[in-house]
Amino acid sequence: MKFVDEADIKVTAGNGGNGCVSFRREKFIPLGGPDGGDGGAGGSVFLEADENLNTLVDFRHQRAFRAERGENGMGRQMTGRDGEDVVIRVPVGTSVVAIETDEEIGDLTAHGMRLKVAQGGIGGKGNIHFKSSVNRAPRRTTPGTPGDERDLRLELKLLADVGLVGFPNAGKSTFIRAVSAARPKVADYPFTTLHPNLGVVRIERDHSFVIADIPGIIEGAAEGAGLGIRFLKHVMRTRVLLQLVDMAPMDEAIDPVAQVRTIAKELKRFDAELATRPRWLVLNKCDLLPEAERLPAAKAIIRKLRWKGPWFMVSAATGDGTLGVCQHVMQFLDEQRAAAQEQSETLP
Repeated sequence: MKFVDEADIKVTAGNGGNGCVSFRREKFIPLGGPDGGDGGAGGSVFLEADENLNTLVDFRHQRAFRAERGENGMGRQMTGRDGEDVVIRVPVGTSVVAIETDEEIGDLTAHGMRLKVAQGGIGGKGNIHFKSSVNRAPRRTTPGTPGDERDLRLELKLLADVGLVGFPNAGKSTFIRAVSAARPKVADYPFTTLHPNLGVVRIERDHSFVIADIPGIIEGAAEGAGLGIRFLKHVMRTRVLLQLVDMAPMDEAIDPVAQVRTIAKELKRFDAELATRPRWLVLNKCDLLPEAERLPAAKAIIRKLRWKGPWFMVSAATGDGTLGVCQHVMQFLDEQRAAAQEQSETLP
């Protein structure tokens, strides 16, 4: 299935039914008076998060959604039937933006969560509401109000605990294959990852986290260069970023230190809050260096960067060091969840 993370749709709620002009006409009941009923309400349009969906590809085929109109009122004070609502299923993690104002309407982050995006019209009043002592046979009604009509942009932001960032060919896809059951494409040329991949990392039974691998980021990504900028929003929900860097590049012109700084700069340009997210450095491909040179080379990179946060030296290809990274991530996530729970318990 092709991965689609953005889609524009048009939603139209149903109009309300019109009120009815009617008079009671029964044998032996003269001057029965008005008995026109109200119109039914128009159907509304809802979005509902569904964990069984993982892409917005269905909206390439259907972009317009219209709810049913309310039925007109009828005689004998009978109210028209309400229009049927329309429920549109979307993947968990979908945010909804009004195209006209560029305002975010809502964020569907849990299975079964619903969001009303277009309100149905109100049914009109029948002539029974307008009778009075001076107007015993009113022919006045009100029409139903129109339903909302909106152009919306759906944006899918993957729900993951950990995000992998780095330059193309840093080994992100190999890393996610080494630590999870995800099987993204791996090759010896850049931009082999064309869309985000999710993997579940299991440390032990009932103890796991979700990791997201996005296409490589290059310099100028925040201005639209390469593929990474299009998918950076998928790491905005993550709690920690793992920045992978090739510590033993074949091309001597490639500087791992410069790549780390470039990634930090592009993250800040894309979103200032994202740049403040915990970011750990993972020095990959240590297996390409002689064993005696690995640690000195890693420490030289850390020293040049003046890196203060956690860092690891791994070989995603052989799996060396990857378990240690995952264990530290799991411990960090557990501590965050415990702190969040403690804080929620202390709130009044």
